[in-house]
Amino acid sequence: MTISRQDLFDTLALVGKALGNGHRLTLLERLAQGEASVEALSSCADLTIGNASQHLQHLRRAGLVTARRNGRHIFYRLTDQRTTTLISQMQQIAETNLAEMERLVGQLFPDSDAAGALEPLSRNALKTAVENGEVTLLDVRPEDEYRSGHLRGAMNIPIDDLEQMLDQLPADREIVAYCRGPYCVLSHEAVQLLRNRGFRVRRYEEGYPEWKAAGLPVD
Repeated sequence: MTISRQDLFDTLALVGKALGNGHRLTLLERLAQGEASVEALSSCADLTIGNASQHLQHLRRAGLVTARRNGRHIFYRLTDQRTTTLISQMQQIAETNLAEMERLVGQLFPDSDAAGALEPLSRNALKTAVENGEVTLLDVRPEDEYRSGHLRGAMNIPIDDLEQMLDQLPADREIVAYCRGPYCVLSHEAVQLLRNRGFRVRRYEEGYPEWKAAGLPVD
């Protein structure tokens, strides 16, 4: 049997087809944080367990995720951390070349931020600040996501609990809040709340998955 270049591209297209669904990208975003059960994934993506399972099977056939069974539960994880980088590149291309993407991002984060309150911190800038001990890292994701993995040394206060736990935060030190990724609103909400309470705070422009995929220290 003769294999053609077209055969190779057709096989490669399986990955593209698997990525061509918003729900599947949501599932991959969650799995980029760590292994999760079908139940947790369906809740995160606002899907029924049956629909989530179907999407996960598409991702599995494309080699993007693997699964294991533990009793009655099935757990999924990313096959390759480079998937996180691939999705980040898709986001960058879409934001650069699709006017609709730019419009949607503007609606998701509508604040004009004239005072610079939401100025993001880049990966390299945050890496330097952490190495120099200049900031307190604040993870505002839910506790189960924090347990799946987090930036080394980060404290966890879920966004829903933040206002009741302000006394746990340093008043004399800059805080950097982060969450799931560039389209996660939790860190934006945290920065707004903390700025209004007089804290020095910025947000990390990416999230835990991108930090992890870059090979930077995590726990």
